[in-house]
Amino acid sequence: MRVLAIGAHPDDIEFGCAGTLVNLARNGHETFMLVMTKGGSGGDREGRGQEQLASQQILQVSKLFLGDYEDTRVPNSKEVIDSIEAVINEVAPSMIFVNYTEDTHQDHRNLALSTLSAARHIRTVLFYEVPSTLGFTPQVFSDISNVYAIKEAALKAHASQLSKTNVEGLTILDTARGAAHFRGIQGRALLAEAFHVMRAWLAIDRHDSRGGVRLA
Repeated sequence: MRVLAIGAHPDDIEFGCAGTLVNLARNGHETFMLVMTKGGSGGDREGRGQEQLASQQILQVSKLFLGDYEDTRVPNSKEVIDSIEAVINEVAPSMIFVNYTEDTHQDHRNLALSTLSAARHIRTVLFYEVPSTLGFTPQVFSDISNVYAIKEAALKAHASQLSKTNVEGLTILDTARGAAHFRGIQGRALLAEAFHVMRAWLAIDRHDSRGGVRLA
């Protein structure tokens, strides 16, 4: 498969689905990332862009598409839909991961809504969670126990953001591990990532590479 992960800001994808991307790459699937902003409201734009490039290398992602929208100002608009669709047309993914539609951050909400339109022909679309996600009810779980150290290394690549949790003494690494343990308990694994389904196909035939969620 060719798999596209979409995030509003640098480190969204790392928190939400980095472990799953690593396991996909290790199993021969080609992975891509689209990050819509350089996160200028959370730090230096160019510095955060470089952090995202470092994370790309850690996650073995084939190509990073780094957008130039202003942080906090990503709209749900035809322009955003078209920009996402242009990447979809280039990558031709059969599976997409993206921010969830319910979130306290407007960029996450608007990106998710625009992706609903841009990914209308994609067979499998899964929403991931980040710390600002609301009302998240996952139906699909991914065991990342074997690759959690790589997920953590990718998060550490975003060094400027590690302490920005708005909770004294808590880092993004603490938050990510807590979420992975909780979703692991729900999914019957040590550490897991969890996803809310927009649309998913079961790929029962092991030769089917069109983007189904495979039966264990």
